[in-house]
Amino acid sequence: MRNKSVVTEAYQIQIAVELIELGARLQLLQEETALSRERLLKLYKEVKGASPSKGMLPYSTDWFMSWSPNIHSSLFMDIHQFLVKNASLSGVEALIKSYRLYLEQIGVSGDEPALSITRAWFLVRFFDAQMLQLTECTECSGHFVVHANELYTGYICGICHPPSRAGKTRKNGYSPALQASIQAL
Repeated sequence: MRNKSVVTEAYQIQIAVELIELGARLQLLQEETALSRERLLKLYKEVKGASPSKGMLPYSTDWFMSWSPNIHSSLFMDIHQFLVKNASLSGVEALIKSYRLYLEQIGVSGDEPALSITRAWFLVRFFDAQMLQLTECTECSGHFVVHANELYTGYICGICHPPSRAGKTRKNGYSPALQASIQAL
């Protein structure tokens, strides 16, 4: 970073701090900023007060297909695509703003976020690589995450037709506010 401007470095640090506050893993920070690993480690410890998590990142499109993660990832992806299309955002800025709006929407509905910032980052990358796509539910007209290049005529989402075990871990399953949020997008 010897030849870079102070303003550029400050912007990179600001992005890294925002991602750390949202719970990003170190590998995500390394991909989305131009800061060195050592600098990111110091920054992580300063912001969180602890070392970053270690281990492999989750890398599978299948996680996004199960019932609860699909509903959350569909909500996030609808928000993300809306911001990219209508707010002229892209890259890490779109990721951060989309994730903050997702957390806000989940907080309003009273549900717990199932999607971490790292999984949201992977979700966007899977969409960019055309491994996943959104398809419309024939009953509610909401858009949901599905594997790309498969036939989805007559697709019915997990909200309109939940699996038999859906919601068994919670009293009532998903709140009506969350269901309305997804269907409104």
